[in-house]
Amino acid sequence: MPKFVLFIILVFISFNLKAQTWEFGASAGGAGYMGDLNPNNPVKISGYAIGGFVKRNFNGYLSARLNGVISRVSAADSNSGNQQFRNRNLSFTTPIREASIIGEFNFMNYIPDAGKNKYTPYIFLGVAAAKYYPRATYQGQLYDLRSLKTEGQPAAYSATTISLLYGAGFKYNITGKFTLGAELGYRNTNTDYLDDVSGNYADKSKQSILSAALGDRSGEKTGSHYIGSAGTQRGDMRPHDTYFFSQITISYTFVTQKCYFQ
Repeated sequence: MPKFVLFIILVFISFNLKAQTWEFGASAGGAGYMGDLNPNNPVKISGYAIGGFVKRNFNGYLSARLNGVISRVSAADSNSGNQQFRNRNLSFTTPIREASIIGEFNFMNYIPDAGKNKYTPYIFLGVAAAKYYPRATYQGQLYDLRSLKTEGQPAAYSATTISLLYGAGFKYNITGKFTLGAELGYRNTNTDYLDDVSGNYADKSKQSILSAALGDRSGEKTGSHYIGSAGTQRGDMRPHDTYFFSQITISYTFVTQKCYFQ
């Protein structure tokens, strides 16, 4: 876990305000990504997301939460409606292990089992740190793409990414202190290698046989014609990839009227 995330967690736990209450919850849903293999569809789900969170509610409007999510996303050019992408024929899948700290704002004064509002829309903003490991299947075997340096990088790119996190949701007090919610949150990462695709094709003569094979997969369907000439465009040249979670949440809040109205 990155040191700055650990520091934020310690500050979060130790910070105390008189009107705070604890809330614990779990989340589940879908995950997706936007990048070189999916440049245009911001809601395309390609995997799962399962997580949990601990939240401190400062009042009926403001809260902060620690969030942890285990997820997976994937994409394949072979499924694209774009002929150029299908010719490129790249694919990847990656697990994502994320820890984040999030500030949340309710549009309505929401206090489960103690306030007059049974529901509220909300927005959130935060920062996330995540581990990712893009992989691809070749000749029936799964390979780690990062270590192969498929674009001829002098060194493997980092397996950790830091993201700006933002999104919106809706929560409803289903009974007592239980809240059911739904939210959509995006993560703008500081990497363009979430999918192992970024810039140009490498010089295959300077790569291992396996790196060259997974760096340019265009000829696998024809068995002869490969489009990946050294220095030609492989990715979309955008500087960052994005991933998102679309989840249902359920939580329990330890709250009394005394906490908020003393």
